[in-house]
Amino acid sequence: MNTETVTPMMAQYLEIKDRNRDALLFYRMGDFYEMFFDDAVNAAAALDIALTKRGKHLGEDIAMCGVPVHAAEGYLLTLIRKGFRVAIAEQMEDPAAAKKRGGKSIVARDVVRLVTPGTLTEDTLLDARRHNFLAAFAEVRDVCALAWCDISTGEFRVMPCPAVRLGPELARLAPKELLVADGFDLGLDDGPSLTRLAQSSFDSTGADRKLCDLFGVSSLEGFGQFDRAEVSAMGALVDYLDLTQRGNLPLLRPPIKEDPGGSVQIDASTRRNLEITAALSGGKDGSLLAAVDKTLTAAGGRLLERRLSAPSRDLNVIQSRLDTVAFLLEQSRFRVDLRDALRRCPDIDRALSRLALDRGGPRDLTAIRSGLEQSQRLSDQIGGKGPTLLQRAAADLTGHTDLHALLDAALVAEPPLLARDGGFIAPGYDPDLDDARKLRDDGRAVIAAMQADYITLTGITALKIKHNNVLGYFVDVTTTHAEKMLSAPLSETFIHRQTTAGQVRFTTVPLSEMETKILNAGNLTLEIEKRHYATLKAHILAHAATLSATARAIAEVDLAASFADLAAEENWAAPIVDNSRAFAITGGRHPVVERALRKQGSASFVANDCDITADGTAAIWLLTGPNMAGKSTFLRQNAIIALLAQAGSFVPAKTAHIGLVSQLFSRVGAADDLARGRSTFMVEMVETAAILHQADSRALVILDEIGRGTATYDGLSIAWATLEYLHDKNQCRALFATHYHEMTSLAGKLAGVENATVTVKEWEGDVIFLHEVRKGAADRSYGVQVAKLAGLPDAVTDRARVVLEALEKGEREGGKQRALIDDLPLFRVTAPTPVKPTKASEVETALRDILPDQLTPMEALRLIYDLKAKLKAP
Repeated sequence: MNTETVTPMMAQYLEIKDRNRDALLFYRMGDFYEMFFDDAVNAAAALDIALTKRGKHLGEDIAMCGVPVHAAEGYLLTLIRKGFRVAIAEQMEDPAAAKKRGGKSIVARDVVRLVTPGTLTEDTLLDARRHNFLAAFAEVRDVCALAWCDISTGEFRVMPCPAVRLGPELARLAPKELLVADGFDLGLDDGPSLTRLAQSSFDSTGADRKLCDLFGVSSLEGFGQFDRAEVSAMGALVDYLDLTQRGNLPLLRPPIKEDPGGSVQIDASTRRNLEITAALSGGKDGSLLAAVDKTLTAAGGRLLERRLSAPSRDLNVIQSRLDTVAFLLEQSRFRVDLRDALRRCPDIDRALSRLALDRGGPRDLTAIRSGLEQSQRLSDQIGGKGPTLLQRAAADLTGHTDLHALLDAALVAEPPLLARDGGFIAPGYDPDLDDARKLRDDGRAVIAAMQADYITLTGITALKIKHNNVLGYFVDVTTTHAEKMLSAPLSETFIHRQTTAGQVRFTTVPLSEMETKILNAGNLTLEIEKRHYATLKAHILAHAATLSATARAIAEVDLAASFADLAAEENWAAPIVDNSRAFAITGGRHPVVERALRKQGSASFVANDCDITADGTAAIWLLTGPNMAGKSTFLRQNAIIALLAQAGSFVPAKTAHIGLVSQLFSRVGAADDLARGRSTFMVEMVETAAILHQADSRALVILDEIGRGTATYDGLSIAWATLEYLHDKNQCRALFATHYHEMTSLAGKLAGVENATVTVKEWEGDVIFLHEVRKGAADRSYGVQVAKLAGLPDAVTDRARVVLEALEKGEREGGKQRALIDDLPLFRVTAPTPVKPTKASEVETALRDILPDQLTPMEALRLIYDLKAKLKAP
């Protein structure tokens, strides 16, 4: 670079940019973050802002754009969502300090933070009710592990994770960013934003040391037994956080090692098909999470998502949660009081995180204060009532008396957003601050009081204290009183400053000191408040561990109370969850569909029973019936009932007996995967293969229309073989929906297979869906009738009936379908004959003006006779 043609400012910019080549550089210049060169071009396009120029560099125009500092968060969010990383270069000194070094000196600047998808902490950039995970995947000598953290809450976990399990675990956690070693091939086509780090970041020996330093321990053994891969993954997270936060590490909780077998295994396609946390359209609306979320706190909302994403397989844990929900359901008044306190609980975890990262403000201090106030209220309400889970929570909600008293005494009720705005320390907390504020706000009154004191002291009623820009504050008397002021004893107090034509001016030591105090009062109050802010923040961070425990307890109580409220409002039942292989549901419903029907004011949801209890072998219902009859809804609702039960919730049913489910598999719906060159049928087969290879005897499998993406006999043979494999090899509980009615014969051949069907009625050629599931098999699929309901032209559905009758006749006559189809006359679509408008009959004219609601029974009867008389004779 030819530095001779580069201005000092541009040289500084280029030097900082050189150290942050993979990120857009937000370069602070006064009230704006400016971007130059390619950064400016890319940012202007991404943010839809103006692209300008700022001088030249090496003979070329310098592209420039900028965003206001006060609005930067919104722009950051847009850039992050579009895949950019942003380095924030702040001014590291006051511009006045730079001027003192010389006219050509520029303000020192440096990057204070690298903003990436997994390292966001600002409320405006995050969904308060969802985690923002940063994950790291490591491999050490063929052993793999996955670690993840949320720096906005302090959550920090790790687990062994073979490469084959990475996809499902990423689907469960939905991290925003994944760290891997440079050169490592994950084999994932989609997922979180991928960041590659040097191999040194995954060095397990160095990682062990970093982790011990972070948590202030000599060994990690106090937190559990971690293998080298797990330490490597955790160390990579810490190394990346040190890089992005420029040494200001977040407040992470000690790592928790998760048991891979502790939760129900749910793969990515099953999560998508069941719409657990996101609808197929991509948003939260229409998902199970949206339908059951009655939590009142952000922490409770995040806990709910975690529970739905990873239902427990520990019977003791499940039962403890269900017992708590049952207690709160029964104690309705108690539950209402708890939820009233929960409504006032702020997000303690995220306030703590912002304070630890120096991105907080006075409102985070008051959030902690409010959280402690409500946690004590919750603890007092719980008292000695309720099951063990509530009692443990009550214990974690207390123990903050001194910290709460300190914050309550120190802080005003409604503080400003930023510490630099001042005004957040309560009056009376610090006498020096009160004095400084009095001087700042009431300087004139203080000077008037001094003037009164000096009049009393001198006996000169004409004495005035005045101010100008040259002398500042001074005592002003006429020349007639000057001699008295210049004589002892007053001369010992009053110091001569200036004599004019008719006035003599004096000062005093107290007046000079007061002048200095008044002039500095504004800065002094701010400095005092900043000192108190730092002290209060330090007190809070010193209690971080117990505050985090309190935050977790609030979330636990909130979730249990919300499940109880949901059960009361929706009439849900307590499930029996045990170690059997039962699966018996009576009056089961789909919570999302039921909610949607209620919103639309449509007919009520038709509840159905399901019993696929496995007694020593497989238990499979082979479900037949037409499209649109509700087969897919029935399949999904039973999977969702199992998921809710093991998440610790009551379920949408009259009764539910569920033997522990280890895995949940769903193959429902059809979609191409064009990015990977997969047809609908290939996607279907890949997902089916994954189920057949993985499902164990405790799995719950729902399969819909296996084999429909290929030729009829191919599809039938694949579906047939798949069902036999599930029965004989996997020996799991399953619901298998199909249109291949030939398969219903398997119920007589396989001991664990039963036929069930969704009932319909046919009326004058149309089909009426009853949405009732009963034992037995459907005789046909009513596809033509459904096509008619969908709005296909009458000519098409009429022709389809003719073809269908020929095929069915050929089958009855021993495989003559081809011959009968060949004999069908060609299909000709002719333009419809235009309908000529006809004159309305007398009956039609009379009916048009009738208002049925206004007719009496006698008038209605008379009207019928009149209309009959108007009919033309046949």
